[in-house]
Amino acid sequence: MALTELSASALYRQCELTGSKFATTTELEPLERPPGQLRAMDALEFGVDIQRRGFNVFAFGAAGLGKHRLVRDVLNRQETNGFTPYDWCYVSNFSDPGKPRLLQLPAGMGTALSADMLQLVEDLLTSLPSTFQSEDYQNRRQEIEAEMAERYEAAFSKLGAQAKERNVALIRTPTGYTLAPMKDEKVITPEEFSKLGEDEQKAIQATIAELQTELQQVVVHLPMLKREASHRIKALDQEVTQLTVEQFVAWLENKYREHEQILSYLAEAKSFAIENAQDFLPGQDSLETEFAKPHAKSFTMFAVNVLVDNAQESGKPIVFEDNPTYQNLIGRVEYVSQMGTLLTDFTLIKPGALHRANGGYLIIEARKLLTHMYAWEGLKEALRSRQVKIASLQETLSLNSTISLEPECIPLDVKVILLGEPFIYYMMNHYDPEFRQLFHVAADFSADMPWDAENQHLFARMIATCQQEDHLQPVTREAVQRIIEQTARWAGDSKKLSLDQDSLGLLLQESDYWSRRNSHSAIERDDVVKAIEEHRNRRGRLQELLNEQVLRDLRLIDTTGSRIAQVNGLSVLTQGDYHVGTPARITATARLGKGRVVDIERESKLGGEIHSKGVLILSAYLADKYASESPLPLSASLVFEQSYSGVDGDSATCAELCVLLSAIARIPLAQNIAVTGSMNQFGDVQAIGGVNEKIEGFFEICAARGLTGDQGVIIPATNQAHLMLKRDVREAVESGRFHIYTASHVEDVMSRLCGLAAGDAADGFAEGTFNRRVMDRIAEFQAIHRSFADQSAGEGKSSPRPDDE
Repeated sequence: MALTELSASALYRQCELTGSKFATTTELEPLERPPGQLRAMDALEFGVDIQRRGFNVFAFGAAGLGKHRLVRDVLNRQETNGFTPYDWCYVSNFSDPGKPRLLQLPAGMGTALSADMLQLVEDLLTSLPSTFQSEDYQNRRQEIEAEMAERYEAAFSKLGAQAKERNVALIRTPTGYTLAPMKDEKVITPEEFSKLGEDEQKAIQATIAELQTELQQVVVHLPMLKREASHRIKALDQEVTQLTVEQFVAWLENKYREHEQILSYLAEAKSFAIENAQDFLPGQDSLETEFAKPHAKSFTMFAVNVLVDNAQESGKPIVFEDNPTYQNLIGRVEYVSQMGTLLTDFTLIKPGALHRANGGYLIIEARKLLTHMYAWEGLKEALRSRQVKIASLQETLSLNSTISLEPECIPLDVKVILLGEPFIYYMMNHYDPEFRQLFHVAADFSADMPWDAENQHLFARMIATCQQEDHLQPVTREAVQRIIEQTARWAGDSKKLSLDQDSLGLLLQESDYWSRRNSHSAIERDDVVKAIEEHRNRRGRLQELLNEQVLRDLRLIDTTGSRIAQVNGLSVLTQGDYHVGTPARITATARLGKGRVVDIERESKLGGEIHSKGVLILSAYLADKYASESPLPLSASLVFEQSYSGVDGDSATCAELCVLLSAIARIPLAQNIAVTGSMNQFGDVQAIGGVNEKIEGFFEICAARGLTGDQGVIIPATNQAHLMLKRDVREAVESGRFHIYTASHVEDVMSRLCGLAAGDAADGFAEGTFNRRVMDRIAEFQAIHRSFADQSAGEGKSSPRPDDE
C-alpha cells in the first residue's frame, strides 16, 4: 500500500457540541459526579462502604486527575447513621505514673471532664487550707501534740527522779541530755569531783553508767513517739481531707455516674488526694480564688489530656495528613527542659493523624508516606494490630535507652485511603507482601475518556462545574468547544478527552484572566486561544533553543536536497510535563563484515533498552528480507548524530532501516521529509508517541527556513487518530506548502524517501527498484566474501575476518 497524504481536515477534530443547547455555562447544570471515572468511583464507594478488615483503599492514577477531591466527595456522601463519635483522653495512672490510663468518652465529655477536674483542684486548694485552719482541727491536732509532749516529758521526768534519788542530775543541754553527779542536791564541779575518794568516784561513775544506759533507752524510744505522733496527725489529716474531698468528688461521681471508666478514675484520684493532702497546703493562709486557679494548673496529676475532642463533629472524621511522618501519624510524647533535664508527663502526649481519624477516614499521599522514615511501617503496624501505640521513633528502633511514658494503646477503627501514581501502587504491591493484606481495594482513575456526543456534553457540564466553583466568568459555547479540543490535545488522541482536572482548572483561570483584561463579560473562544498561546510561550524556551541550534547550523539538519545514508528522524524531549519535538539526523555506514548492525548509541551507553530492541528488529528484517538463504556478509553502524544524552524508544526504527538500506545500496534519501514510526520484523509500521509534537517540531524548522512546498513528515497510519495539530501546521497543509503522509509498511516509507519503487518479490524485484539495488549490493558483498574464502582455502590458511568491529 502506498503512502496516504492527509488533508487538513484529518489533522484536527473540531468540537461541534451537537445536541447541547446553551449559550454559556451558566445554563448548564453542574455535575455531581465526574465523567469518565465510573470504575474508580464504584471501587471507592465499595471500599469505603465495606466494613471488613484489610479493605483499605489505594486510589491511583496520573497526577492532576483530582483524586483527592473525588475521594473527599465520596466520603462526604457516606451515611453516618448509627455512628457515635468518641473523645479520647489520657489521665494519670496514680499507681504507675509511667503508664497513663486511657479514657474513651462520648463526644464532648472529655473537655467537660477536664474542666471539672481543674475546678476540683481549685476547690481543694481553697477549701482544704480553711479546713485545716478550723478550730476543731487545731484542737484535735493540739491534743495529739500535747499528748505526745506529755509522754515525752514523762519519760524524762521519771528518769530524772530515779537519777536524783541516786544523787545524779539529768541536765538538758542544747544538744540533748547529760548526767552529772550531785551532792546536797547540787551538781558538783569537776574540781569537787576530783577531790572525792577513789572508791566514791568509782561508785558515782558506775551509777552514772547505769543511768546512761537507761537514758539511751529513753532516747531510742523518742523516734517511735514522734512516728506515732506523725501517723496520728496524718490519719487526722486524711480524716479531715476525706470529708472535704468526698464532698466535692461526690458531685462529680453523681454527674458521671453512668460512666464506669470515669468513676474508676475518680475513685483513684480521690484516694490520691486524700493521701497527699499536704500538697494542697502551700502556706498557713488559705489561697484566694483568683490565686488558686493558676496554681491549680500545676497539679498535672489531676489534669485530663483530651487527645481527641469530637465535640464539634457530627459525622465520621475525614482527615488528610499532608506531612505523614511517623510522629504525625502515630503521635508523640513531648518533653520540657528544666535545669538541663528533660521531663515529661501524660499531659505532653500529642495525638497523631490516626487518633484524629479514628472511627472515620484517613487520606494520605503514598509518595510522601514512603519518603518519611518508618512512616509506612508504623502505619502497617497500627492497621495490623488495630491499635495505636504511641512511642518515639528512637524507642521503636531501639536507638534510645531513655525511660519514657508507655501510654495505654488506643483501639483503632479507621479506613485509610492512599493516593498515588500507578507505578507506586504496583511497586508496593510487588515488593511488600503485607500491602496486599491491608489494601484490598484498588481504585484505578482513568486519564481520559472516549470523545463521543454523550461524554462531550458531560465534559461541558464539568467545565461549568469548575467555572462556578472557582467563581469565574461564564464560558461561552464557542469557548467550551475550544477547551474540549484542547483536552483532546492533552490526551494526544482525537478520539479521547483528557480528564486532567488540574490542567483544566488552570486553563479556565488563565482564560478568565484574559477575558477580564479584555473587558469581556464572559470567557470567549479568543480568550481561551490567548491563554493556550501564552502558556505555550512561557514554556517555549527549550523549543526556541533547539530550533536556534538547527537554524544556526550548530545542529546539522538538512530540509532540502538528498543525501546518501542520512535521514531526518523525529524525537521528543521531555521537561517535566512539557514535551518538545525536534528533528534528529540519523546516519549509517555499511561494509563487508559478519552481518552485524552496530548500534553506536548502545555501544557508547547512550542508548536505552527499547532503542536497542528496535535495532535488533530491523537487523532481523534485513537478514530475512535480503539473505534468508545465504549469509549476510556485511556490517553496518547506526547513530543519532550530535546526541549527547540518552536515546530511547523504538520510534526511529523505520528511519533507521531506510538509512541503512541507503548506506548499503548507495541510494540518496530526500532530506525534505522527516520520518517517525516503529516497525516489526515483517516491516509493518507501528504507532509511536508524541506524534503532534514531532510534526510541529520539524514544521517549525522548515517554516523558519522557508517552506518549499515539498516538505513534510511520514507517520504511522495508526497515528492518524492522534493528530490534533496547531493551526499554522493545518493552514500550511491546506495551502499545499507542507505535507503529512501515513504509512503502513516500511517499504512505502523507503520508496517515498528515495523516489524508487519497492518492486515485487515474486518476480525477483525488477530493475530500477530499490530492493533490486539492495539485493545487487548484497550479492557483491557475498561475492567478495567468497573470493576471500577461496583465496584463503587455496593458500591453506584460515579465512580472514573482513570485519570492522
